[in-house]
Amino acid sequence: MKPPDPGPVRPVEVITLPNEVQQHDHDHHQLVIALKGYSEFSIEGLQNLIVPGQGCIVTASSDHAFNGIGESEILTLNLPHQSSLDKYTNERIDPIFNNNHYFKIDNQFQCLLQLLVKEIRQSPDDLLVTDACKNTIIALLQRHVNTEYPQKLIPRNRINMVIIDNFIIQQISTKITVAQLAGCVFLGESQFHLLFKQQVGLTPHQYILQMRFNLAKELLEDNSLTLASIASASGFANQSSFTHSFTKLQGTSPSKFRH
Repeated sequence: MKPPDPGPVRPVEVITLPNEVQQHDHDHHQLVIALKGYSEFSIEGLQNLIVPGQGCIVTASSDHAFNGIGESEILTLNLPHQSSLDKYTNERIDPIFNNNHYFKIDNQFQCLLQLLVKEIRQSPDDLLVTDACKNTIIALLQRHVNTEYPQKLIPRNRINMVIIDNFIIQQISTKITVAQLAGCVFLGESQFHLLFKQQVGLTPHQYILQMRFNLAKELLEDNSLTLASIASASGFANQSSFTHSFTKLQGTSPSKFRH
């Protein structure tokens, strides 16, 4: 059975990215600009973290994976197939969409973009408005993109610790698995574990535990917080588990450490 037709592709959309890794491809070019938070993209192996003021080009049929880190919003512009565009338009957009790449936009363009995004948010179903906004963004993109923007790509033998730290901080009060961390940077669990140990000098579990203890130490400075609440906020199963682990690692109990 064929999947239902998703309908026509919107010319432009403001999208909240899921924190789980998504992967697909499409038969049209796509331009992505980060609006809020951290967004992780991997386009045919070209991996990068983009933040507001940065974006990427995803050419037609390119396999790409993406996810948000925490609260993350992006603006996506979808181009129709080149065969449906006139010669002049193709000549204008070809330099932008001739390959997958990441870019940075200047301050002037960011100010203009905020106004256009506001219009898109107010009239998301008005195709005349959204198409006009899309065309304006593409028409001005060439003049406002920093073509010398360094490609801060993540080598295959390196892990982006900014992404890892952000995920752990956001999820620190819950159980965190190696599989979750590996998914954040598009790696298999065993490969991630190996690279992490080589790069950081600790296992992922040891690193998470270290961050839990660092948070617990900060919270212990607040005498109004109970040990049970600190244990919960730091991601320990209970106060007993927290006290046992803390004493073993620090050589003193949490209560004595506090005083």
